Amino acid sequence: MIEVLAPGPYATVQDLGRPGYAHLGVPRSGAADAASLRLANRLVGNAEALAGIELTFGMARLRFLQGAWVALAGAPVPAGPVRGAGMGAPFWVPEGAELRLGAPEWGLRTYLAVRGGIAVEPVLGSRSTDSLSGLGPEPLRAGTLLPVGRPEGVIAVDVAPPPERRPAVLRVLPGPRDDWFAPEALEEMCARPYTVSQDSNRVGVRLHGPELARAKEGELPSEGMVTGAIQVPPSGQPIVFLADHPPTGGYPVIGVVRAADLAVAAQLRPGDEVWFTTRPGR
Repeated sequence: MIEVLAPGPYATVQDLGRPGYAHLGVPRSGAADAASLRLANRLVGNAEALAGIELTFGMARLRFLQGAWVALAGAPVPAGPVRGAGMGAPFWVPEGAELRLGAPEWGLRTYLAVRGGIAVEPVLGSRSTDSLSGLGPEPLRAGTLLPVGRPEGVIAVDVAPPPERRPAVLRVLPGPRDDWFAPEALEEMCARPYTVSQDSNRVGVRLHGPELARAKEGELPSEGMVTGAIQVPPSGQPIVFLADHPPTGGYPVIGVVRAADLAVAAQLRPGDEVWFTTRPGR
């Protein structure tokens, strides 16, 4: 069992989400930076899909009521006072010890995996907190008690490469509704950087920058949305959908961020600059 003493600005339980329910209006949800959750789980010998804690801007304090192996991945945070605590390698937290995590040096979301996984009650097959629909466990708060599952297998990984700050460039596949915009809109979107808005969250990264002019008036009937879709409301300012995006939407999508760059989008913090490109390479 883990007791949350302080959750930081925003912390939730996340796994890899609940796919297969979009036709019922249920978003997939899951870790915003799924690659980092997968890594943290591998480091403690868990299956990649087990639930961990997603911390937004760190600053959490956790008390371990039983000793446990723990790993951290994603946005790098200082960790202590537990001996050996740090990013990218499993470390032991003794029974009764408190783990304190600071603010990340860069990035936004840090993932804490515990051997055995966070074993809160699943909803529709997932333990993820969905900030849009309200499904899953409540966001963590002081006093929350988190059960830990039974460990299976062995810890086979000793250390992972240190987190690397990647350039804030998002590769885009044009469409499916780029024809709703002026012919030069996609080129304009890629010509100058955008700034991440304070209004960003797990639903999407809201951006301020070049306004994307429409070629068609009105709105589309609601159609399916995917993670990474770049939806453009009437303001002309794009929104990059993240894990908790709605399953449908009516604003046109000018492009979709490539799956390999979704982790970059998930780690953008307010005030960061980000570029788009239609080139497939870096």
